Amino acid sequence: MSKSLKQFLEECKDAYYAGEPIISDSQYDHLEEIYNEDLSVGTNRGRVKHWFRMYSLQKFYLGDEFPVWQSGVYSEPEVDTPKLDGAAAAIRYLDGKFHSVVTRGNGEYGEDVTHLFTGNDLWTSKNCKIKWFKGNIPDRLLSKHLHGAVQVTGEFVAPKYIPNARNYAAGALNLKDPTEFWSKEITFIAYDMQPYECFDRYTDLLSTLNDYLGFNTIIDDTVTEDYPQDGRVVRVDSIDRYLREGFTSKHPRGAFAVKERTEGIRTKILDVIWQTGKTGKVTPVAILKPIDIDNATVSRATLNNPGFIEALDLKIGDSVLVERAGGIIPRIIKKAE
Repeated sequence: MSKSLKQFLEECKDAYYAGEPIISDSQYDHLEEIYNEDLSVGTNRGRVKHWFRMYSLQKFYLGDEFPVWQSGVYSEPEVDTPKLDGAAAAIRYLDGKFHSVVTRGNGEYGEDVTHLFTGNDLWTSKNCKIKWFKGNIPDRLLSKHLHGAVQVTGEFVAPKYIPNARNYAAGALNLKDPTEFWSKEITFIAYDMQPYECFDRYTDLLSTLNDYLGFNTIIDDTVTEDYPQDGRVVRVDSIDRYLREGFTSKHPRGAFAVKERTEGIRTKILDVIWQTGKTGKVTPVAILKPIDIDNATVSRATLNNPGFIEALDLKIGDSVLVERAGGIIPRIIKKAE
């Protein structure tokens, strides 16, 4: 499945850059999540192993009961930051010097995109839009147990005014030509740095990234307010407590995401018809059991093309989640669980 799904995701990126996006941000996000999960149980050939695993966050919704971290009789202080909606990646340093850039991938393995950042003067110039540390990281911040490895993680993001900003950022990291990459409206916003042995608190870590190493970070409201966000992140401030909370196979227990419930309304696919547009393009359309979304009755939704149907493995009779993209166009996000 990974190969055909990857090809469809590539088609989505190409269509976006051609100014004719074929799926919404939420649909793209869901398909990319399926692709990365498929990789985690399949082959990682050609991909690079992360020095420090890039975990995803467990999602909670407004109104849910959130975790509480206790230290003795006192609740641990928490840090509340924006959850950016971009393309996660790790910038890696070895013995204090820039080494490589790797996309998040499935959290264990990602795509090496270092070719976009080497042999090109743009990323080292003072006018570079992507702020990060280009010198030597001081010895006091280097791991004493991991051969001087340092991994700064964050999101490559595009400004809010760009349609499908998340797709735009992810597509930029998929480019082969560095010059084309640096022509994009992309920046990097950091939110973590490992190893943790030099820090007692997460707030100290963020301050070091922001004030000492010169990264744009999630604690800088003047930076983050210009970029799309997908909820909030709550994390225990104590590094020791964060590590003692432990990890599941996918998530840290010392941090979580808080989102609004905007994942669509559940309904069922009753039939599929083929509709011819004004340009002669034939598009599959799902006939749905009628539902109410934002005071409008929805009884059909575009299925984009056969590749989208195959990627989501949709069949007549399936229960699905539907949204109105931009508050207007009904679209199927994913199968309902």
